[in-house]
Amino acid sequence: MAGHSKWAQIKHKKKAVDAKRGQLFTKLSRAIQVAAREGGGDPEGNPALAHAIQKAKEARMPKENIERAIARGVGAEAGGEAIEKVVYEGYGPGGVAILVEALTDNRNRTGSEIRHLFSRHGGSIGEPGSVAWVFEKKGEIVVDARRYDEDALFAAIDAGAEDISRDGDLWEIVTDPADFAAVRDALLESGVELESAELVMRPTTRTPVAREEAGRLLRLLEALEDHDDVEAVHANFDMDAELLEQAAGV
Repeated sequence: MAGHSKWAQIKHKKKAVDAKRGQLFTKLSRAIQVAAREGGGDPEGNPALAHAIQKAKEARMPKENIERAIARGVGAEAGGEAIEKVVYEGYGPGGVAILVEALTDNRNRTGSEIRHLFSRHGGSIGEPGSVAWVFEKKGEIVVDARRYDEDALFAAIDAGAEDISRDGDLWEIVTDPADFAAVRDALLESGVELESAELVMRPTTRTPVAREEAGRLLRLLEALEDHDDVEAVHANFDMDAELLEQAAGV
Protein backbone atom coordinates (compact mmCIF):
# COMPACT_ATOMS: atom_id res chain seq x y z
CA MET A 1 0.00 0.00 0.00
CA ALA A 2 2.96 2.31 0.61
CA GLY A 3 2.39 5.69 -1.01
CA HIS A 4 -0.81 4.73 -2.78
CA SER A 5 -3.20 6.80 -0.70
CA LYS A 6 -0.80 9.74 -1.05
CA TRP A 7 -0.79 9.23 -4.82
CA ALA A 8 -4.61 9.19 -4.79
CA GLN A 9 -4.54 12.49 -2.90
CA ILE A 10 -2.06 14.03 -5.36
CA LYS A 11 -4.15 12.94 -8.35
CA HIS A 12 -7.34 14.28 -6.74
CA LYS A 13 -5.75 17.72 -6.34
CA LYS A 14 -4.43 17.61 -9.91
CA LYS A 15 -7.94 16.93 -11.17
CA ALA A 16 -9.20 20.06 -9.41
CA VAL A 17 -6.64 22.04 -11.43
CA ASP A 18 -7.63 20.19 -14.62
CA ALA A 19 -11.25 21.23 -14.06
CA LYS A 20 -10.28 24.88 -14.24
CA ARG A 21 -9.00 24.47 -17.78
CA GLY A 22 -11.91 22.31 -18.92
CA GLN A 23 -10.00 19.08 -19.59
CA LEU A 24 -11.63 17.20 -16.73
CA PHE A 25 -15.13 18.21 -17.85
CA THR A 26 -14.51 16.59 -21.22
CA LYS A 27 -13.36 13.37 -19.59
CA LEU A 28 -16.29 13.33 -17.15
CA SER A 29 -18.77 14.00 -19.94
CA ARG A 30 -17.45 11.03 -21.90
CA ALA A 31 -17.65 8.77 -18.85
CA ILE A 32 -21.28 9.77 -18.23
CA GLN A 33 -22.12 9.28 -21.88
CA VAL A 34 -20.66 5.77 -22.07
CA ALA A 35 -22.20 4.72 -18.73
CA ALA A 36 -25.63 5.92 -19.88
CA ARG A 37 -25.30 4.16 -23.21
CA GLU A 38 -24.29 0.85 -21.60
CA GLY A 39 -26.63 0.85 -18.59
CA GLY A 40 -29.42 3.32 -19.30
CA GLY A 41 -30.01 6.91 -18.29
CA ASP A 42 -31.43 6.32 -14.80
CA PRO A 43 -28.66 6.53 -12.16
CA GLU A 44 -30.90 4.73 -9.66
CA GLY A 45 -30.56 1.55 -11.68
CA ASN A 46 -27.12 2.21 -13.17
CA PRO A 47 -24.30 2.31 -10.56
CA ALA A 48 -21.66 3.22 -13.15
CA LEU A 49 -23.70 6.24 -14.22
CA ALA A 50 -24.38 7.24 -10.62
CA HIS A 51 -20.63 7.18 -9.90
CA ALA A 52 -19.82 9.18 -13.03
CA ILE A 53 -22.44 11.80 -12.12
CA GLN A 54 -21.11 12.00 -8.55
CA LYS A 55 -17.57 12.64 -9.84
CA ALA A 56 -18.93 15.33 -12.18
CA LYS A 57 -20.76 17.04 -9.32
CA GLU A 58 -17.63 16.96 -7.15
CA ALA A 59 -15.79 18.72 -9.99
CA ARG A 60 -18.61 21.32 -10.11
CA MET A 61 -19.57 20.37 -13.64
CA PRO A 62 -22.71 22.32 -14.66
CA LYS A 63 -25.99 20.42 -14.40
CA GLU A 64 -26.81 21.07 -18.05
CA ASN A 65 -23.51 19.46 -19.12
CA ILE A 66 -24.37 16.34 -17.12
CA GLU A 67 -27.87 16.17 -18.59
CA ARG A 68 -26.52 16.66 -22.12
CA ALA A 69 -23.99 13.83 -21.66
CA ILE A 70 -26.75 11.49 -20.44
CA ALA A 71 -28.94 12.45 -23.41
CA ARG A 72 -26.12 11.69 -25.82
CA GLY A 73 -25.52 8.37 -24.15
CA VAL A 74 -29.09 7.19 -24.46
CA GLY A 75 -29.37 8.51 -28.02
CA ALA A 76 -31.68 11.44 -27.30
CA GLU A 77 -29.09 13.89 -28.61
CA ALA A 78 -26.63 13.61 -31.50
CA GLY A 79 -22.98 12.86 -30.86
CA GLY A 80 -23.22 9.93 -28.50
CA GLU A 81 -22.50 6.87 -30.61
CA ALA A 82 -18.80 6.97 -31.46
CA ILE A 83 -17.09 6.81 -28.05
CA GLU A 84 -15.95 3.39 -26.81
CA LYS A 85 -14.02 2.00 -23.86
CA VAL A 86 -10.50 0.74 -24.45
CA VAL A 87 -8.03 -0.76 -21.95
CA TYR A 88 -4.27 -0.69 -22.48
CA GLU A 89 -1.82 -2.80 -20.48
CA GLY A 90 1.89 -2.25 -20.10
CA TYR A 91 4.95 -1.86 -17.92
CA GLY A 92 6.63 1.24 -16.58
CA PRO A 93 10.22 1.81 -15.40
CA GLY A 94 11.27 -0.87 -12.91
CA GLY A 95 8.75 -3.37 -14.26
CA VAL A 96 5.71 -1.69 -12.66
CA ALA A 97 2.42 -3.03 -14.06
CA ILE A 98 0.18 -0.29 -15.52
CA LEU A 99 -3.46 -0.50 -16.57
CA VAL A 100 -4.89 2.40 -18.60
CA GLU A 101 -8.64 2.91 -19.09
CA ALA A 102 -9.54 5.20 -21.98
CA LEU A 103 -12.65 6.50 -23.74
CA THR A 104 -12.05 7.23 -27.40
CA ASP A 105 -13.74 7.97 -30.71
CA ASN A 106 -10.69 6.74 -32.62
CA ARG A 107 -9.13 3.54 -31.29
CA ASN A 108 -6.17 3.60 -33.70
CA ARG A 109 -5.19 7.17 -32.87
CA THR A 110 -5.48 6.70 -29.12
CA GLY A 111 -3.60 3.40 -29.21
CA SER A 112 -0.73 4.96 -31.15
CA GLU A 113 -0.51 7.92 -28.76
CA ILE A 114 -0.60 5.74 -25.63
CA ARG A 115 2.10 3.48 -27.08
CA HIS A 116 4.24 6.57 -27.77
CA LEU A 117 3.83 7.81 -24.16
CA PHE A 118 4.94 4.46 -22.77
CA SER A 119 7.98 4.39 -25.04
CA ARG A 120 8.91 8.03 -24.44
CA HIS A 121 8.96 7.58 -20.65
CA GLY A 122 10.82 4.29 -20.41
CA GLY A 123 7.88 1.88 -20.45
CA SER A 124 6.40 -0.57 -22.93
CA ILE A 125 2.92 -1.66 -24.05
CA GLY A 126 2.03 -5.28 -23.28
CA GLU A 127 -0.35 -7.77 -24.82
CA PRO A 128 -4.00 -7.92 -23.64
CA GLY A 129 -4.07 -9.83 -20.37
CA SER A 130 -0.39 -9.27 -19.63
CA VAL A 131 -1.02 -7.23 -16.45
CA ALA A 132 -4.81 -7.25 -15.94
CA TRP A 133 -4.50 -10.28 -13.66
CA VAL A 134 -2.54 -8.15 -11.16
CA PHE A 135 -5.59 -5.93 -10.49
CA GLU A 136 -9.06 -6.30 -8.97
CA LYS A 137 -11.86 -3.72 -8.92
CA LYS A 138 -12.40 -2.05 -5.54
CA GLY A 139 -13.69 1.16 -4.02
CA GLU A 140 -10.90 3.28 -2.52
CA ILE A 141 -11.53 6.23 -0.19
CA VAL A 142 -8.81 8.42 1.32
CA VAL A 143 -9.28 10.48 4.51
CA ASP A 144 -6.85 12.85 6.27
CA ALA A 145 -5.62 11.04 9.40
CA ARG A 146 -4.39 14.33 10.89
CA ARG A 147 -8.01 15.50 11.13
CA TYR A 148 -9.81 12.25 11.95
CA ASP A 149 -8.99 9.35 14.26
CA GLU A 150 -10.12 5.79 13.66
CA ASP A 151 -13.28 6.29 15.71
CA ALA A 152 -14.50 8.83 13.15
CA LEU A 153 -14.49 6.08 10.52
CA PHE A 154 -16.93 3.73 12.28
CA ALA A 155 -19.60 4.81 9.80
CA ALA A 156 -17.54 3.22 7.02
CA ILE A 157 -17.37 -0.10 8.87
CA ASP A 158 -21.11 -0.06 9.54
CA ALA A 159 -21.75 0.64 5.84
CA GLY A 160 -19.68 -2.37 4.72
CA ALA A 161 -16.05 -1.28 4.31
CA GLU A 162 -13.72 -4.26 3.80
CA ASP A 163 -10.58 -2.72 5.28
CA ILE A 164 -9.34 0.48 6.94
CA SER A 165 -5.60 1.07 7.24
CA ARG A 166 -3.29 4.00 7.86
CA ASP A 167 -0.67 5.09 5.33
CA GLY A 168 1.36 7.90 6.90
CA ASP A 169 -0.94 10.87 7.48
CA LEU A 170 -3.82 9.33 5.51
CA TRP A 171 -6.48 6.69 6.12
CA GLU A 172 -7.20 4.32 3.24
CA ILE A 173 -10.63 2.67 3.18
CA VAL A 174 -11.23 -0.23 0.79
CA THR A 175 -14.67 -1.47 -0.23
CA ASP A 176 -16.34 -3.93 -2.53
CA PRO A 177 -17.53 -2.01 -5.63
CA ALA A 178 -21.15 -2.76 -4.72
CA ASP A 179 -20.69 -1.12 -1.30
CA PHE A 180 -18.60 1.86 -2.44
CA ALA A 181 -21.43 4.40 -2.74
CA ALA A 182 -22.93 3.40 0.61
CA VAL A 183 -19.57 3.70 2.42
CA ARG A 184 -18.75 7.02 0.75
CA ASP A 185 -22.16 8.47 1.57
CA ALA A 186 -22.04 7.19 5.16
CA LEU A 187 -18.75 8.99 5.75
CA LEU A 188 -20.01 12.21 4.20
CA GLU A 189 -23.23 12.06 6.23
CA SER A 190 -21.19 11.62 9.41
CA GLY A 191 -19.30 14.82 8.62
CA VAL A 192 -16.03 13.31 7.37
CA GLU A 193 -14.41 15.18 4.48
CA LEU A 194 -12.82 12.95 1.86
CA GLU A 195 -9.47 13.52 0.19
CA SER A 196 -10.52 11.25 -2.68
CA ALA A 197 -13.11 8.57 -3.42
CA GLU A 198 -12.78 6.41 -6.52
CA LEU A 199 -13.62 3.06 -8.03
CA VAL A 200 -10.19 1.72 -8.95
CA MET A 201 -8.41 -1.34 -10.24
CA ARG A 202 -6.44 -2.12 -7.09
CA PRO A 203 -3.25 -4.18 -7.39
CA THR A 204 -3.07 -7.51 -5.57
CA THR A 205 0.76 -7.45 -5.62
CA ARG A 206 3.19 -4.51 -5.45
CA THR A 207 6.46 -3.82 -7.26
CA PRO A 208 9.09 -1.89 -5.26
CA VAL A 209 10.47 1.14 -7.11
CA ALA A 210 14.11 2.17 -6.82
CA ARG A 211 14.80 5.82 -6.11
CA GLU A 212 16.44 6.31 -9.50
CA GLU A 213 13.33 5.01 -11.29
CA ALA A 214 10.74 6.95 -9.25
CA GLY A 215 10.81 10.17 -11.25
CA ARG A 216 10.57 8.43 -14.62
CA LEU A 217 7.70 6.28 -13.43
CA LEU A 218 5.65 9.20 -12.13
CA ARG A 219 6.31 11.21 -15.29
CA LEU A 220 4.89 8.30 -17.29
CA LEU A 221 1.85 8.00 -15.04
CA GLU A 222 1.21 11.75 -15.18
CA ALA A 223 1.61 11.83 -18.97
CA LEU A 224 -0.94 9.03 -19.28
CA GLU A 225 -3.32 10.77 -16.83
CA ASP A 226 -3.06 14.02 -18.83
CA HIS A 227 -3.96 12.41 -22.15
CA ASP A 228 -7.35 13.69 -23.27
CA ASP A 229 -8.78 10.19 -23.86
CA VAL A 230 -7.56 8.58 -20.63
CA GLU A 231 -10.17 8.08 -17.92
CA ALA A 232 -8.03 6.35 -15.29
CA VAL A 233 -4.52 4.97 -14.75
CA HIS A 234 -3.74 2.18 -12.28
CA ALA A 235 -0.27 0.96 -11.27
CA ASN A 236 1.14 -1.54 -8.77
CA PHE A 237 4.16 0.47 -7.59
CA ASP A 238 5.38 0.33 -3.98
CA MET A 239 6.95 3.64 -2.96
CA ASP A 240 7.11 5.36 0.42
CA ALA A 241 5.25 8.65 0.75
CA GLU A 242 8.41 10.76 1.12
CA LEU A 243 9.96 9.43 -2.09
CA LEU A 244 6.60 9.77 -3.85
CA GLU A 245 6.29 13.44 -2.91
CA GLN A 246 9.87 14.14 -4.00
CA ALA A 247 9.37 12.38 -7.34
CA ALA A 248 6.04 14.14 -7.90
CA GLY A 249 7.52 17.52 -7.04
CA VAL A 250 5.03 18.32 -4.25
